[in-house]
This record gives sequence, C-alpha cells and structure tokens, in this order.
Amino acid sequence: MAHFFIKLIGPRPTFPFDMNESERALMTQHAQYFQERFNQRKVLIYGPVMDPQGPYGMGVLEVADDAEARGIMDADPSVVAGLNRYEMYPMKIGGAQASAV
Repeated sequence: MAHFFIKLIGPRPTFPFDMNESERALMTQHAQYFQERFNQRKVLIYGPVMDPQGPYGMGVLEVADDAEARGIMDADPSVVAGLNRYEMYPMKIGGAQASAV
C-alpha cells in the first residue's frame, strides 16, 4: 500500500469562519465523502488544521498508488465544484496511533 498526505486548501484564509450557505453545503458533502472513504479504510485520518497563517484540511490516504489517491481527491465534491484545491505528497508511515474520537 502507498500513503499520501493530502492538504485541502480553501478559497481564502478566512474560509472556515465565513462560509456562505452554498459553501457550507459543499463542505457538508465533502465531509460525507471523506467519511465514506474513511469507512472504506482508504483514509487513515482527516480533519481541519487550524494554522494561524490560514487553516486547511488534511488527510492521510492509504491506497494502491498515486492514481488511486488522485482519483479520490479529484472526485471530492468540493474539488469538483472548484471550491477547494489540494496538494498531495507521498509519505512513509513511521508509526501511527490514535484514540477514538
């Protein structure tokens, strides 16, 4: 399996704080989409990063290859709609542990 760090970049630095209704609806679809990929064990962890320089979303994918990772991200409703864009980086998992949410 291959692992990829995903950085989901919103349309503006203040996006998490000033979404309009249509943006909020797209982000609800995005959250549902990522939860489905999580349930399929394609996403190991995901969520917002509250960086003071500008919040962004992050996720770690566990997939067969680069093409599968890009396919997942290119089908994200928020990306399809042009609201968000993403950066993707291959990564090596050195260790992982998480408590239940």
